[in-house]
Amino acid sequence: MSDFLTQFGEDLKKNVPGFIAVSVAEIASGMSYYSQSVVADFDPELASAYNLEVVKAKMNAIKALGLKDQVIDNIMITLSSQIHIIDVSDNQEYFIYLAVDSTKANLGMTKSILNKYKKEIVAKL
Repeated sequence: MSDFLTQFGEDLKKNVPGFIAVSVAEIASGMSYYSQSVVADFDPELASAYNLEVVKAKMNAIKALGLKDQVIDNIMITLSSQIHIIDVSDNQEYFIYLAVDSTKANLGMTKSILNKYKKEIVAKL
């Protein structure tokens, strides 16, 4: 598992323009399985912990609204200089948290890479 996640992190760092940080976490426990940042004072594990609350709130809203057969694919938060993407696995058990520089990011490429890995994360975690 750690080899897969290490390769995942290196692939993102190399292929995602504007890469800042990434973390992979379990939704039920909040446990972070992997994190990496290229910015010294950006803690992706702490960011994941807070963004877990965003995911849980949205899951609760879906349930409260009675939206049957609806699952979260991703949540994107746009800040003035960064984009934060919370990409939830198809089985709704894990999420990838990714922060990128909004002036350098290519969202199409980033989303394509995340979609590839979120399927593998379900199979390998």
